Amino acid sequence: MISYEQWQQIREQATVHKLSAAQIAKQMQLTPRTVRYWLQEPYRLRKRSARPSRLDPFKGRIMGWLNQYPYSAVQILERLRQEGFTGGITIVKDYIQQIRPRHKEAFLTLSFQPGECAQVDWGSWEMIDVDNVTRRLHFFAMVLGYSRMLYVEFSLSQSQEHFLCAHRNAFEFFGGVPQNVMVDNCKTAVLSHAFGMPPEFNPRYIDFARHYGFEIKACNVRKANEKGIVESAVGYVKGNFLKGRPITTFAPLQPAVRIWLDHTANVRIHARTRKQPFDLFVAEQTALKPLPVHPYDCASIRSVRVDRQFRVHFDGNRYSVPAKHAGGKLLLKAYPDSIRLYQGEALVAEHDRRYGRGLDIEDIQHAKPVIERKRRAQDRILVQHFLELSPSAKTFYSELNRRQLQPILHVRRIMALVDVYSYDEVRRAIDDAIEFRAFASEYIAHLLEQRRRKRPEPGPLHLAHKQDLLEMRIPEPDLSIYEIDPETQTEGEHHD
Repeated sequence: MISYEQWQQIREQATVHKLSAAQIAKQMQLTPRTVRYWLQEPYRLRKRSARPSRLDPFKGRIMGWLNQYPYSAVQILERLRQEGFTGGITIVKDYIQQIRPRHKEAFLTLSFQPGECAQVDWGSWEMIDVDNVTRRLHFFAMVLGYSRMLYVEFSLSQSQEHFLCAHRNAFEFFGGVPQNVMVDNCKTAVLSHAFGMPPEFNPRYIDFARHYGFEIKACNVRKANEKGIVESAVGYVKGNFLKGRPITTFAPLQPAVRIWLDHTANVRIHARTRKQPFDLFVAEQTALKPLPVHPYDCASIRSVRVDRQFRVHFDGNRYSVPAKHAGGKLLLKAYPDSIRLYQGEALVAEHDRRYGRGLDIEDIQHAKPVIERKRRAQDRILVQHFLELSPSAKTFYSELNRRQLQPILHVRRIMALVDVYSYDEVRRAIDDAIEFRAFASEYIAHLLEQRRRKRPEPGPLHLAHKQDLLEMRIPEPDLSIYEIDPETQTEGEHHD
């Protein structure tokens, strides 16, 4: 069966271009018999004989049931089974869709006055490597309803502190606060929202809204279209900024998206307003409420216990605090980029927040008292071993103290010599140093080295006999070298 367009083309080729049936068939990839047939016949649709269906005897009952109540296809099938129907769910669904077609819901176009409303939402992207794990990449989006001015902030979590900090940063980006902020039913904003009932907002979000002076507007359940402006913005970020962009690390994302906002997103011709968001924002910014004098503290706060290794556990990692707080309780404030620990109002430790798992984040200054205490204990043991070297070691140590020569430093050096020389050699060197009144580890080392040094063997001694000395012949000295001719002596050579 050919289509109506093919039938028209066959007729046109034959009547207008005067082609034969064989030529038309070759050109249209049909058989000549088919072309000759349709050149003589008017176009008509093929009649299809309706096949009987297992559902035919039950169609009247189905329509009656649906007129009483909007049953689902599964409920209809259960009733049909009781009536003796042996078919499947697919044929029931197809028939119900024919007699009860689904109508698409109509929506009003959203429009707002300058400064009236902002809409917020989270978007999620692919997994990225962070420290020693992979985490889902998220981004927060806020759009002003009138100008469509967009703010985007990337995050590794959607927790309360990230949600509030992103709001605060968005208000600072816009330079003001809108009258209303429309959110969906995420737990950081709405604790519960039963169908047909007013929403129960998160107390922390209510406190944040009061600080900045805006009113919270929650979408109805399963009504994401009510914040369609920001829904479109989330899709725009994914399709224009993230799609095709290789992401290897988290840190460069925020500077990159700020450049994209300034040079692409907020200066494009918006599809709905047909104007640049930045141009409309100039008029909207004056309608925004001013920012409060002090920004809101967006930290998530909790009480934590310090373990014996003077660490606190948070989000799968361990953070150090000063050793004196081991075993106690502290107040932890978690920000998106830092962790701060307080005792009362005093800040005792601060770390960069890490998003890996099983990491130990330590400030070496926190362990100093423990290291010093351990060193002092080791030094006491070392002095005890030194005093046990010989009876005179106590006298040597007392002289080091009296002369204020940092005795522990000298004791460490002398005890290190025990590993090189024998105990007897070190004892003898200490005794000799006391005898020479040389109280320092350098003298002990010098004495030990001198005693270990190999001296050359002495040569044979030749003694001269008295007779040999008498027989020695010594040549007469030449005294002529002392004689000077007065006539040849110059004037400058005369002496008084």
